[in-house]
Amino acid sequence: MLTPAELKVQCLGERTHASPLNLSTVAGDEIADYVPDRARVLVHGELLEGESLDTSLCFEKAGPRETIFFDPPSTRAAIVTCGGLCPGLNNVIRSIVLELHHKYRVREVLGFRYGYQGLGPNALPALHLTPDVVRDIHKTGGSILGTSRGAESVETMVDTLEKLGVDILFTIGGDGTLKGSHAIHEEVERRGLKIALVGVPKTIDNDVNFIDKTFGFDTAVEVARMAIDGAHTEAASALNGVGLVKVMGRDSGFIAAHATLASLEVNYCLIPEVRFDLAGPNGLLADLQKRLAARHHALIVIAEGCSKALADDDAERDASGNLSYQNADIDIGPKLRDAIVKHFKAIGMPVTLKYIDPSYMIRSVPANGNDSIFCDMLARHAVHAGMAGKTDIVIGRWHGLFTHVPIAIATATRKQIDPDSGLWLAVTETTGQPPLSKVARSLHSQA
Repeated sequence: MLTPAELKVQCLGERTHASPLNLSTVAGDEIADYVPDRARVLVHGELLEGESLDTSLCFEKAGPRETIFFDPPSTRAAIVTCGGLCPGLNNVIRSIVLELHHKYRVREVLGFRYGYQGLGPNALPALHLTPDVVRDIHKTGGSILGTSRGAESVETMVDTLEKLGVDILFTIGGDGTLKGSHAIHEEVERRGLKIALVGVPKTIDNDVNFIDKTFGFDTAVEVARMAIDGAHTEAASALNGVGLVKVMGRDSGFIAAHATLASLEVNYCLIPEVRFDLAGPNGLLADLQKRLAARHHALIVIAEGCSKALADDDAERDASGNLSYQNADIDIGPKLRDAIVKHFKAIGMPVTLKYIDPSYMIRSVPANGNDSIFCDMLARHAVHAGMAGKTDIVIGRWHGLFTHVPIAIATATRKQIDPDSGLWLAVTETTGQPPLSKVARSLHSQA
């Protein structure tokens, strides 16, 4: 259960500098307004009739402040991008640099190379990010700074920040990156330094807690849909054709679910949050057999996180400590492909199966229109927060409003699809899939 104390945002100290943005505090004057520190966004957006509204649980609203903590001409900011690639990384970098330079008149922005390695002892020299350097980077995928997984010594990273005189560090990444940012903050605080740590939530999995959408997700869904539609065409063009598409989603099936809804051609959507059996009279293979007998083609979308059912305690992990779902021993895509082929061969029913894994294509493309807008807004809110001295936060969006989310609660758990939710109802209604596990069918029959 959340408490108001967990939602409280830390600030480096009293804000004594006037913002150079020249915004307004007067409603209706057709000039954008500063956001007062007392502005809040409620955590709970709905309640049952008769329930009382708990207004003590609320996020601090993001946006430009009338007074700021850092003196812009003497401020040095830095940016680091960590984890896997994601559409929109360059958009966020560009917008941070442009907002700092043109609006706040901060003259020096550094870019640390290849994730947190860029703050380590063997790092390449940091890039000096100017408007000219970032002018066209939003037109390409990837990150101009490069990226990596894994952590460096927190003490060494803070040594680097202190040595270079960095006042604000913008950390662009997902769960592991944000945990690293929180660790840096704790060391900064232990040393009594005035360095702001502000995160921008990057993960195509869309699994950062208390943030309704992370950048890159819209683009990921769009590209995944293209792969799914291609698999559908292949399946429908062959007698007993089966299209199988594996998409990203370590612990959460948001890409699989939303791409399924975008395509409207999927017959089975399999995600980590919802149990399914492969064998047995009510399992996937039995239901797929019925589907092919009736319609002669089928389309399956599966999230990579379904592999965790195959992993044991000694399974291979990447530098961030995540299960390596590309490991052949547990990679659910080829495993399911082979199981389907084996099942239908055993019963003497020939099938034509086409397997597609668009994972790296999804990660590396430029941001689409929606993500480009979203990246720009997240980046500018991050700059407003950093210049105001807000720290140990990640910029979020909740109920359509941008917020300051303390990193500790954003990383406490992963956001997942609720199988009882309207989202999963929409998925099962468009696919027509039944409960595919003994447990699910039992629970459904008891309802």
